[in-house]
Amino acid sequence: MSTSKATSQGSRQHIKRSAWLLGAALLGAAAWHQSPSSSAQADAPPPERAARAAKPALSVQVVQAGRASWPLEISANGAIAAWQEAVVGAELSGLRLSAVNVNVGDRVRRGQVLATLAAEAVEADIQSARAAFSEAVALSDEATANADRARNLRAADAISAQEAQRSLTAEQTAKARVASAKAMLAAQELRGRQTRVVAPDDGVISSRSATVGAVAQPGTELFRLIRQSRLEWRAEVPSAELVRVQPGMKVVATPPGGQPVEGRVRMASPTVDGATRNGLVYVDLPASAAQAGARAGMFAPGRITLGEAQGVSLPQGAVLLRDGFSYVFVVGADQVVRQVKVSVGRRLGERVEILQGLDAKARVVASGVAFLADGDTVRVVSDQQEGKARS
Repeated sequence: MSTSKATSQGSRQHIKRSAWLLGAALLGAAAWHQSPSSSAQADAPPPERAARAAKPALSVQVVQAGRASWPLEISANGAIAAWQEAVVGAELSGLRLSAVNVNVGDRVRRGQVLATLAAEAVEADIQSARAAFSEAVALSDEATANADRARNLRAADAISAQEAQRSLTAEQTAKARVASAKAMLAAQELRGRQTRVVAPDDGVISSRSATVGAVAQPGTELFRLIRQSRLEWRAEVPSAELVRVQPGMKVVATPPGGQPVEGRVRMASPTVDGATRNGLVYVDLPASAAQAGARAGMFAPGRITLGEAQGVSLPQGAVLLRDGFSYVFVVGADQVVRQVKVSVGRRLGERVEILQGLDAKARVVASGVAFLADGDTVRVVSDQQEGKARS
């Protein structure tokens, strides 16, 4: 019995020793796998992965920034207004409107009848004045005949000088009455003409308040007329820029929803608004402005061209807007692109002005910049060197 117990204890010790040897062997294997040589072998990229890293990310075309003449412009906002508006009203009082011949938007000519006043009372006054004039003429003829006889009789000493003088005075009085009656007749005929409300100039009717049957009063507006159908753009320009604006400069204004309209500066205001520190620039617009969508009262943006200056530019497709900043990708001699932050200025057509941040001789990716990242390798398929940027 003691012999069997000793045998079982020896078996358990043998199992413990075997387990300890197996654990030591496993620890040694793990240490061998984590040695530097084996780690380097594990981290080494496969051949196909290295080939992909060296492969170009994109085939690109490159351009070179060029210098060109860029227009110097002032951006401004302002109202489109009538060059001059004529207020048309009646010159007679107490007469009703019997006819209105035009409406808003109608084009009229100088002297065209816009409305007619009831003229019955005025016609009666004209007839009365004509009768009074005829009577004065008849009395003047009689007085002239009496004066002629008095002169002859006085020459023959047949009447006294006092009696002859009375005849001569009556003649002068009759002539004066003729002149007065003639003037009264002219005044009544003028009133007759004033029963027709006429256009003072060529233009277009912009407002109408005349209504058939209404009694017209002097000074009351019946129509408003845009003289010669001319419009102007009144641009608000900061006082610092106002001194640079000269008559005759080219201006382009764009009415809301319409086409750009080209005009010319007529004058710059001699005063500046004390609250806004802006001055007005008056720009004459052509007669075709109405066809382009311009209407009096519109608020329109525009540009005033001051001259030209040299500037560096690139195609708009070469500039990437990212996180609120502008970038371009410059291609190096090793075909690796480098992202460069730039400052942009004006835009003209398909080109954008580069103010700073770019060497004018650098080769820049022309398009597809949204698919590139800093440090990418590219393949240049065409070199579009531009000695001079298109304006």
